Amino acid sequence: MYQQIVILTGAGISAESGLRTFRDQDGLWEEHKIEEVATPEGYASNPLLVERFYNDRWKQFHNGSIEPNAGHVALAKLEQEFDGKLLVVTQNIDDLHERAGSRRLLHMHGELSKGRCPRSQQTFILREAFGPEHTCTCCIPAQRLRPHVVWFGEMPFGLDRIQHALDTCDLFIAIGTSGTVYPAAGFVDTANHHGAQTVEVNLMPADRHSQFQYHLEGRASEVVPKLVDDILNGKIVNNIG
Repeated sequence: MYQQIVILTGAGISAESGLRTFRDQDGLWEEHKIEEVATPEGYASNPLLVERFYNDRWKQFHNGSIEPNAGHVALAKLEQEFDGKLLVVTQNIDDLHERAGSRRLLHMHGELSKGRCPRSQQTFILREAFGPEHTCTCCIPAQRLRPHVVWFGEMPFGLDRIQHALDTCDLFIAIGTSGTVYPAAGFVDTANHHGAQTVEVNLMPADRHSQFQYHLEGRASEVVPKLVDDILNGKIVNNIG
């Protein structure tokens, strides 16, 4: 029986709920160059463009048609019923994990539902899309909030906590993520180094260079519920599938 589990989720699990991924096959982000909408320099150069880009994402999240899928729900069930330690680390900036019931959750790339003061780094919940009225209450004069999103060139959140969890876990699962962007791409190596079993859940076949010990191919909404049930029933990873 596992004692400590770390789960990394990526865009693949949210895509099943109808959320478009930012990055297109040609490398553009919704027809924008990455440096225009996903870097501190882009924001400094044209904050209105960046706010408009993230407002489009915010509106998509809140249009009433986007709901957690069975993969999100299964991970919330695991949190509620697993007797050991669990940490879900998500690269996604949506709130689908929370809406499914997950609480032991770390958003390493930030949250679109929040704005952040650029001076104090304090965060504030956004009840509506970004606009000039969104300013902090922690500074005098009040500072204009920026999206609480980690851009290229910025450090992801919670890396010390993630590192500690990976150092001590006995099962690491990555769901719906390409695993090619660091530091997240190195999580499997850390888990392997410390003796954990490592499992990848993805739509694509296993890469021959993959560092994961096990690969479960299929939709997260179909694979993850069975995986969670097997874990809760005390099955070890090489009996899963």
